[in-house]
Amino acid sequence: MTGPHPDDHLALYEAVTDTPRRTTGTTGTTDGRPAPAHHTGQGPGAPETPPDPPPASPGPGGGTEESSATGPATADAGRVDPDTDPDPDTDPDPGPDTDPALAETGSVGADKGRTGTDAGPVSTEVPAPPHSGPRRPARHPAQAPARHTGRQRPDQQPPDPRPDQQPPDQRQLDQQRPDQGQLDQRHPGQHPGHVPWTVARDRAAAAGAAARRTRPVVRAPLHTATGVALAHPLTALTDLPSFDTSAMDGWAVSGPAPWTVRETGAGVLAGTAGTTPAPLTDGEAVRIATGARVPKDATAVVRTEHAHADRHGQLYPSREVQPGQDIRARGQECREGDLLMPAATLVTPAVVGLAAAAGYDTLTVVPRPTADILVLGDELLDEGLPHDGLIRDALGPLLPPWLHALGVEVAAVRQLRDDAATLHDALTASTADLIISTGGTAAGPADHVRPTLDRLGAELLVDGVRVRPGHPMLLARLTTSRHPAYLVGLPGNPLAAVSGLLTLAEPLIRALAGRPAPEPCTAPVRDAVTGHPSDTRLVPVSLRADEAVPLRYSGPAMLRGIAAADAIAVVPPGGVRAGHELEILDLPWSLSAVGVCST
Repeated sequence: MTGPHPDDHLALYEAVTDTPRRTTGTTGTTDGRPAPAHHTGQGPGAPETPPDPPPASPGPGGGTEESSATGPATADAGRVDPDTDPDPDTDPDPGPDTDPALAETGSVGADKGRTGTDAGPVSTEVPAPPHSGPRRPARHPAQAPARHTGRQRPDQQPPDPRPDQQPPDQRQLDQQRPDQGQLDQRHPGQHPGHVPWTVARDRAAAAGAAARRTRPVVRAPLHTATGVALAHPLTALTDLPSFDTSAMDGWAVSGPAPWTVRETGAGVLAGTAGTTPAPLTDGEAVRIATGARVPKDATAVVRTEHAHADRHGQLYPSREVQPGQDIRARGQECREGDLLMPAATLVTPAVVGLAAAAGYDTLTVVPRPTADILVLGDELLDEGLPHDGLIRDALGPLLPPWLHALGVEVAAVRQLRDDAATLHDALTASTADLIISTGGTAAGPADHVRPTLDRLGAELLVDGVRVRPGHPMLLARLTTSRHPAYLVGLPGNPLAAVSGLLTLAEPLIRALAGRPAPEPCTAPVRDAVTGHPSDTRLVPVSLRADEAVPLRYSGPAMLRGIAAADAIAVVPPGGVRAGHELEILDLPWSLSAVGVCST
């Protein structure tokens, strides 16, 4: 069976990034015309003076649609225009590249009464060749040049290469985090209870840490411990190695050459428990196997291929022999009591192997949090094609593997109708540490999550977030007769639900599972990205060489962009120009998702 043709990968990448293939042998525009002589720095091929916009055309709803040519050089078709959007709390209209009918049918488990899509940033630059997996941008060095060369920590950002082209408000934005500022400094259209994106993540992490302190730790056999965090530091129970061992097959020798070979049959072998090889005398050699205990008074091990014995039983080396060569001295790796791994370390297969070598049979770990998933919606199908106003449930299949990658044991996935009593019964019956619900978080007639939480006396820790997509998300603490639990209410639109996972569920789960917060990472964005006037925006990106490339199909009801993404870029209110450093959130399937730049 053969794999896909390389052209198939290129076609997919071009579709998602909206990047046309450049004609071979041409320069300038993709159709072979020469590029303009001057550029504004806002995107590849952007003219210094933008052309007059074409007249508006009738839209699908009888209104008008703006042509994508009226936006920035790297237009984000269908995105919210910060200057003209009459209602910043509604999702943007479908862009010109998006079929409005698909925009509605693509909403899986959507909050009732909310529609619309966002075609996402449109790129016009020829991409790097397609690849079979994500390529990670290199981290910026501490002293980075003015030209960005890859990822870096936020406190190591090089100066902006075009400060004279940046308006004052953008320079001021560069000096602060996207959501920095007073909570009461809201845009006129903002919901009064919604909190900034960074505040929401901090609250979720604090809630998880508080719950973690009340959870008991468990002792897990080594074969079941992978994927959880160490509850206590891992210290060496013995010296490693616990005795001097041979690193190679060959001869253990004592003193200078030549050596007289001791006749002992097969020689000194590994695994001869309870036996100690006889000491060597000066000028003596004995055959030895890798891993075998080195005889007392041996000064080196000579590899088989580096010596030969004559017919008189004399051994001669073919190269100089250094004292101690190819001998693994006792305690070379660690001494008894040395710290091998600190608490909160994620147990990987390598950590399991180290623990076994150090003498452990079990590990004391923080158990995986358990979760129930409640998928709400009368309109959802679990098989077959959408029909008659019914759509496929995408979140039921998406959430369990995503949560498992975050360290969660999914106990149940239930699909519920839009009924307040049914939701109430499901919440009170759950015994999981965490409940993830999808849909029903808005204020429509079929949205029952908030009223049901009120009825249960739940504590709302986060009641809406200033982020797009997914601003109606919430985090609540439930106290039942059995135990306290947390509910993360995700919007029903698929990408909006992913936004809720990254904003609330991931920090909560990470702290609940005893894992440390990851080190923040940034990367320069290749294209300009339009932002919401007052909310943080989460945009799927592909990591190509040293840049983050914004992807299309990033509307709240779309999954095509996130399916092709390596990471999520955090876009501050107002958007950014090309080359701006953005915070990058790795996705669970990205190559560096464990311990480096993960969410």
